[in-house]
Amino acid sequence: MHRRALLQAVMALGALGSLPLGALHARAGGRVPVSVDELPTLRGDLTLYLGRGEGGLYENVLAAIRKHNPDLNLLVRRGKTAALANTIVAEAKAGVRRADLFWAVDSGALGLVADTGQARPLPEDLRAQLKPGFHYPSWAPVTGRIRTLPFNTMSLSPEQVPDDIMALADTELRIGWAPAYGAFQSFITTMRLLEGDDRTRDWLRGVSRHARSYAGELGVVMATERGEVDLGLANHYYTLRLKAGKPSANIDLAFTKGDAGCLLNASGIVALSEGDTPMNFIRYLLTREVQSYLAREAYEI
Repeated sequence: MHRRALLQAVMALGALGSLPLGALHARAGGRVPVSVDELPTLRGDLTLYLGRGEGGLYENVLAAIRKHNPDLNLLVRRGKTAALANTIVAEAKAGVRRADLFWAVDSGALGLVADTGQARPLPEDLRAQLKPGFHYPSWAPVTGRIRTLPFNTMSLSPEQVPDDIMALADTELRIGWAPAYGAFQSFITTMRLLEGDDRTRDWLRGVSRHARSYAGELGVVMATERGEVDLGLANHYYTLRLKAGKPSANIDLAFTKGDAGCLLNASGIVALSEGDTPMNFIRYLLTREVQSYLAREAYEI
């Protein structure tokens, strides 16, 4: 699927602010989630290109998989998701394949790699573990993150937060954003798909008049809680993590309706080489144990 078409399809699922944790996988079609103890042992060599994400939690998952499969020689190349996707594309053009698997934190990067024709189709039994609406021919969503509007509860009531992302350009609210952050850029790509380049450009100009920039979206959320800004643009889990550590935090989440502001983006994995081992590795990421861990520790869905 083309990158833009993929992002548009994922955005269509984004008005899901009340999704429970693990909603991409748990009991799809009435099925009981698979346990790692039900999966075949992984053996041999695998090279995984891993997009950076979630403060080392993905690394913890890999460590657990290694421990469970002592005969697996897992080599990991780490980097920014977009850079690794571009590397895979360049390697494909050169007739080289160095990665057996690509675990990305952005669905657009997965679509870019899938467009090279290297991605292996997912077996039907593996796709059946995913809920309807999350079935893709050649990659499996692992977790999801929703775009939200975290707001300072001392400055705003829920009713004062716009439920239309485009309306932010016309408000005088102090807004925090992280324009260099990958998730923000995916959000802007989605806005361009839905609203067009001209409206997106006007929106960016309008918001920038009263926006404050931060290096990352954790910084956006923390600044919102401190009252430096009235509201921010950020993935949902940063606010949930902050409130878990500080229940009295002056912050809550609001969601827009059916627009780029409620984009549901997915981390996911694609197999690039033939054989059972890459596909079985993907199965490990969809198990009850891994999904529960990422939901509990990363607050992803």
